[in-house]
Amino acid sequence: MVKKKTKVLSLLATASLAMGLLAGCGGGQTASSGEGGGTVIKIATQSPLSGGSATLGEAIKLGAQLSLEDQQAKFKDLGFELQLVPYDDQGDPKKGVANAQLIGSDTGILAVVGHLNSGVAIPSSETYEKYAIPMVSPANTATEVTDRGLKTTNRIVARDDFQGPAAADFAVNTLNAKKIFIVQDKTAYGTGLADAFKGAAEKLGAEIVGYEGITVGEKDFNGVLNQVLSKSPDLVYFGGLYSEGGLLIKQGREKGLEIPFMGGDGLDSSTLVEIAGEAVKNTYITSVAGDTFATETGKKFAEDYKAKFNKEVESYSAYGYDSMGVVLKGIEDAIKANDGKLPSREQVRDAVRAVSEFQGAVTKVTFDDKGDNDYAQIFIYKFDEVAYPPKQESVVSK
Repeated sequence: MVKKKTKVLSLLATASLAMGLLAGCGGGQTASSGEGGGTVIKIATQSPLSGGSATLGEAIKLGAQLSLEDQQAKFKDLGFELQLVPYDDQGDPKKGVANAQLIGSDTGILAVVGHLNSGVAIPSSETYEKYAIPMVSPANTATEVTDRGLKTTNRIVARDDFQGPAAADFAVNTLNAKKIFIVQDKTAYGTGLADAFKGAAEKLGAEIVGYEGITVGEKDFNGVLNQVLSKSPDLVYFGGLYSEGGLLIKQGREKGLEIPFMGGDGLDSSTLVEIAGEAVKNTYITSVAGDTFATETGKKFAEDYKAKFNKEVESYSAYGYDSMGVVLKGIEDAIKANDGKLPSREQVRDAVRAVSEFQGAVTKVTFDDKGDNDYAQIFIYKFDEVAYPPKQESVVSK
């Protein structure tokens, strides 16, 4: 009798678990009430909050948080309570995908702001697509992010096939670089950006005298720098992030390389200056992030950010803010189109893609049919001194 009862209970528990898992995989939303009585709407962020890229990853999360808090009162009037759910993807594709599965199974989450790293965003966005969860990226530049035609994947910044050629044009035609040595970090971002730069530089008549890969986390760049010295280039171009880029620049200067170093938006961080120190001078970067202080709305954002978090803004702080602004505009539009009721993920997904002429703190956003921003720009900066942010040299528009 005991055995039969145990078996029946076991079967009931298994059936209950299966039903719960199936419910978590469905596209329908489960409404829950917050402390204020409104229906809860959760927005997730995914960015590295630990590890070598945490400076920029935290900036994205904090910018998104400030935007969400700025709009909590508006959504409360609509009958909804906004909640931020931050995830640390550690800059690791496997961790990003694991987090994406958790996000997908939490039916209260209607959208994601993230990622920092294209190599994390690409596989994670496949999971978002499965769950119909829209993603708005404040930082991803790899062409593959949007070229796959996913309905859920959007970004507010420029692509590598825009950033790379803009950097090449500046290197060849403004800095007069004829011989260029390229170093890249073997990631989707670093390789994609380096390849886009290489192709454009060669078309402009520059000679690529070296193309070498380093490993993320590497600390000693003597080997690759010895190769650079042997080729006597006019410029070193680096495709990668500030954690490795800062050391590469510093060690290069110690070896007597006084030529310009150049890199992409992955170097656009105050931590680059901390790592490279005096060596950062005569370094140029292209960035998909504009100068936050260039507009009155950007200045106000920076003031609010400092007052809230007691931190200075980083390159992607305001882009995290504007990405969340786009997400919330899509959700608000979906609520109104749904007669004031909680919309489905599919409704939010479509409303986010339909966002047009949205004016954020630092950028304007209209998505094309792939999820790229029609108003994305490239900004070129130079480090003249040991200070952040660097001096803006020029702006390139589409």
